[in-house]
Amino acid sequence: MSVLRNLERTLSELVEGTFGRVFRSEVRPVELARKLVREMDDHKTVSLSRTYVPNEYVLYLSEADRAKYEGVEQEVAGELCAYLLEHARREKLALVARPVVEFRTDSRLSLGEFGIQARLVRPAEPEAGGAAAVQADHGHTMVYSTADRVRGAVESAQVSNPAPVKPLLLAEGRRHVVPPGGALLGRSRDCDVVLSDPNVSRHHAEVRPGGETGWTVRDLGSTNGVRVNGRDVRGEQPLHAGDQLELGTAPVTFELS
Repeated sequence: MSVLRNLERTLSELVEGTFGRVFRSEVRPVELARKLVREMDDHKTVSLSRTYVPNEYVLYLSEADRAKYEGVEQEVAGELCAYLLEHARREKLALVARPVVEFRTDSRLSLGEFGIQARLVRPAEPEAGGAAAVQADHGHTMVYSTADRVRGAVESAQVSNPAPVKPLLLAEGRRHVVPPGGALLGRSRDCDVVLSDPNVSRHHAEVRPGGETGWTVRDLGSTNGVRVNGRDVRGEQPLHAGDQLELGTAPVTFELS
């Protein structure tokens, strides 16, 4: 935590002191730092002797939030890169190259929401023509809000290599990538998948790894129950691609990508 506090102090001085203006964006640099580390940890690739993590990160901001970084974007990106590097060293994670952070604007995002795309890009030896080739392993672009929860995956990177199978939840017009440890569904803002249906309990259900099919759903003592393909869930229910869930009266589709 001391490293994060030092980063917060540095970024605060950078944005508010050095450039002589108050930072008023709903997306604060320290929040970006926390979620960048989460994406690094969520996209590990384990080899025989090392655990590799992404080294390139694209931060998608709303137009309003991006405007708050005008004049300090490169400096903030540099501090975020240094923080990622320190986290990787502290956790003994392997990087194929120094971390790179790039800012971009996404008009689909609202104020206070931001997306992160993490990629592992391996530099190769220069080819005959002098150009260096790279190979990229992608991670889904995750959208976060300042409520500290995942709001959905807005897009996937195009890659030549097949990506690992990932579970998705389609709910209320959004595609949510389920984290490796599972996802909490409900009306509470601290859930991974937040549903607005009033018939959904605050902490309604949980999708988590396990079972013969790899993923299960469990009712967390909700008021209106959970159904899978029209059948009430008792205990843990295995999930298959295409299963139709109902949390109260809220429809949710489970898919694998």
